[in-house]
Amino acid sequence: MTPINKESTVLLVDDEQDILDILSYTLKKEGHKVFTANNGADGIQFAKDLNPDLIILDVMMPQMDGIEACQIIRNEMHLNRPVIAFLTSRAEDYSQIAGLDAGADDYITKPIRPRLFVSKVESLLRRGQEIENEKVTKEITIDREKFLVTFKGKNITLPKKEFELLELLASRPGKVFNRDQILNIVWGDGAIVGERTIDVHIRKLREKLGNTYIRTIKGVGYTFNEF
Repeated sequence: MTPINKESTVLLVDDEQDILDILSYTLKKEGHKVFTANNGADGIQFAKDLNPDLIILDVMMPQMDGIEACQIIRNEMHLNRPVIAFLTSRAEDYSQIAGLDAGADDYITKPIRPRLFVSKVESLLRRGQEIENEKVTKEITIDREKFLVTFKGKNITLPKKEFELLELLASRPGKVFNRDQILNIVWGDGAIVGERTIDVHIRKLREKLGNTYIRTIKGVGYTFNEF
């Protein structure tokens, strides 16, 4: 079993301060770094600033609910994908389906005993650690720590932008990323590069991985095919 890093960063987002206090105290006793937010909008900003290992979102919150916050986090944090779980007393099937469709990894149902909560959190953190070296397809594995791609059993060292471009596309197989999204996420808002730059990097990736995985959506952008 993968050992848990006790200094993992956990972000708790809930509009009930007493719940935040209890859960935060419980996790801090276990050695985790814990940050809290009282609504979905603040939770999104904390997620971007902290890049936490785990985010626990309440579903029903003012200003912005947990499902909408989860969708935004998933759309804007492709290169640093935290584990996300919903904390909710709503156990109806439709809530779970909506949450998973939004990109959540799991559910924690309120009320929950502190010891059980710790076990659930550590299970989620372990899951996150185990997918750090992500097997994208039967032939492609992306090792984020070593900045290394394994293709058909052979290691391929990609230049930084090629690696980040592949990681972005492979993070959501089947999703079409348009050119603006790719430029903003991989190169950054302030970068001065042309759309031709994307095409060149895509061509280089295809030279190394073949034409099977990255598909061009004419007039829109690119998507990653998972087989």
